[in-house]
Amino acid sequence: MTIVFKVSDNIKEKMIKYYQDLKREKTPPYAIFQAQEEDTIITLYNSGKVMFQGISADIDANIWIDQERHLNNRIIDINPKKEDKKKEDKKILINVSSIGSDEVGTGDFFGPIVVTATFVSKEKINYLLDLGVKDSKKLTDEKILKIGKEVMNNIPHVTFILDNPSFNKYTNKGFNMNKIKAILHNKVLVEMIKKEQGNYDKIVVDQFVYPQKYYEHIKDASEKATNITFMTHAEDKCLSVAAASIISRFIFLAKMENLSKELNLLIPKGAGSKVDEVGCQIVKEKGVKYLNNIAKLNFKNTDKIKEMLK
Repeated sequence: MTIVFKVSDNIKEKMIKYYQDLKREKTPPYAIFQAQEEDTIITLYNSGKVMFQGISADIDANIWIDQERHLNNRIIDINPKKEDKKKEDKKILINVSSIGSDEVGTGDFFGPIVVTATFVSKEKINYLLDLGVKDSKKLTDEKILKIGKEVMNNIPHVTFILDNPSFNKYTNKGFNMNKIKAILHNKVLVEMIKKEQGNYDKIVVDQFVYPQKYYEHIKDASEKATNITFMTHAEDKCLSVAAASIISRFIFLAKMENLSKELNLLIPKGAGSKVDEVGCQIVKEKGVKYLNNIAKLNFKNTDKIKEMLK
């Protein structure tokens, strides 16, 4: 797997510091460094482009994509090529009743993955716009907590929460993050379609993988949602996806708050150094096996926490 995207200057500095001790001896032409972390090779070029290569490239890349979201409000699209985009992908879906899905938690070491599908009818579009509904990554947690419950109460939705032990079972079977996401999106879309029975004009999913690969990931599902419109930055173009994003985020924040209360410790989001520090505290008190209950063990944080405790 190879993932390439351009990083902001402040993220570039963070990457240089982060991979300082993991650099390879030889640096490719036009590169600032090439590093290796476990089975992923990371190359940062002078142009600001970074390339992740390896089995876990998506996991390592998502750490920095998440940093771009939180620090720079940038949404990085790592999947489709410009020539492969459909004309429809460039349009904002206005005056269309749609089913859309979105997920939260894939870039966070602690906490579950929450995926939601919503149905937004034409009649609900102005209501959501007035409420300020848009991509949850562009809203503060305070705003999510303020409007999330109202969106849940007024918009038909189906949510599935993949807890950490279940996620870890998936990865132990060799499933990567995109396959897990596809399975979860399909699960909530199938249920939402059953509820609405043809009342919708479109089914929209924020494109995180090529459509052919998406359907390959769900080939073993007993029921499949088909005729999906895959859109990049769908949260900005389709209110059903934006509403799904907000509901998923609202539930995820509640789960993280509950975990913090349970452990009497503020559990950080993301996968940065603060996460490693808190992970060490938890392992000291609960033991390393406890991480299976609250964390995604295939993240690099697991090895870092173990290393810090040696």
